[in-house]
Amino acid sequence: MALSLFLNRFNEPETLRMAQLGRELRAKGIDVIDMSLGEPDFDTPQHIKEAAINAIHENWTHYTPVAGLPDLRKAVCQKLKRDNQLDYNPEQIVVSTGAKQSLANAILSLVDEGEEVIIPTPYWVTYSELVKIARGKVKEVHTTTESGFKISPQQLREAIGPATKLFMFSSPCNPSGAVYTKEELAQLAAIFEQYPHVYIISDEIYEYINFIGTHASIASFSSLKDRVIIINGLSKGFAMTGWRLGYMAAPLAIAKACEKVQGQFTSGANSITQKAAVAALSADLRPTHEMVEEFAKRRELVLELIQAIPGIKCPAPAGAFYVFPDLSYYFGKTDGETTIRNAADLSMYLLNKAHVSSVMGDAFGEPRCVRFSFANSRANIQEGWSRITAALAALREA
Repeated sequence: MALSLFLNRFNEPETLRMAQLGRELRAKGIDVIDMSLGEPDFDTPQHIKEAAINAIHENWTHYTPVAGLPDLRKAVCQKLKRDNQLDYNPEQIVVSTGAKQSLANAILSLVDEGEEVIIPTPYWVTYSELVKIARGKVKEVHTTTESGFKISPQQLREAIGPATKLFMFSSPCNPSGAVYTKEELAQLAAIFEQYPHVYIISDEIYEYINFIGTHASIASFSSLKDRVIIINGLSKGFAMTGWRLGYMAAPLAIAKACEKVQGQFTSGANSITQKAAVAALSADLRPTHEMVEEFAKRRELVLELIQAIPGIKCPAPAGAFYVFPDLSYYFGKTDGETTIRNAADLSMYLLNKAHVSSVMGDAFGEPRCVRFSFANSRANIQEGWSRITAALAALREA
């Protein structure tokens, strides 16, 4: 079959592939503990569900404007003012079918063939692939466990060149859980001020899942705001993964460009989801705070369990709901049947021997690490890490 060469430009997301492999084992009757997908295990709060039900009864069932319903775009602006002290108008907001589409819109609107996009590692798996789809060049800047997986101002300065078009990052970060403080962002902002040709995508989808303090956005620096595209959505902070609702806040010209792109791909996002999103963004955040309190307890449990395993280096995540340990200590070891050469081997070993799904770090640009989600019950976390501990203990020098 003569399929398009376009398909050769990018790879399947490893997060989705590992989740699928786990489902296949589960379908065979094997008890698999899923630590691969980034999905809150909480139900959507009741007031949001009721808003969606009311929207159906009120017949909000027709096409919506490409950039989103007016009341939702206004609610996004109010949220940005309330939570981030940022001033946007509704024309600068574009609502999409998930934050992934918002990212795609922005990259396709900004990046031309051959232009460079700087991405600090580790990064969410889709960043690099969207750049490849746009025919841009990915320029990885490697961070370390010692730096808390955060890029330094010096690294940023050395990475920027004449062909650099875009810098993209997430804070809190998927997969590392790294969170940039206001002071750290100020240091990066001072570098960006010297390079006015570089745009910035700030993925803030994990904004509310922060264990160390108040979320800071790089868009809060007035010298950069006309070059920053904020990406956010409802999946993580409101347990609304299946609702598929993301949004961006951007300079007007970029917002209009993204609206043009989206108009040819999907048009407006789901009408019922948009009405539910108004309720989510406008109402009391207590359900979100309660969810984050539980994530914090799970985080402490995971870190305690990891400390008991020899050879692991794992910075404590400051946000999101993942740990991203360096497991290279186990490379070159074997249980007598399987030899672990790299993180991909180790993830498959844990899936097949411990029946715990994870995601190899190669997918995030860090081949020494493996990502484990703690968006699971404390009982499952305890059992899962017990299995992981036993499986790693069975490995010996090859």
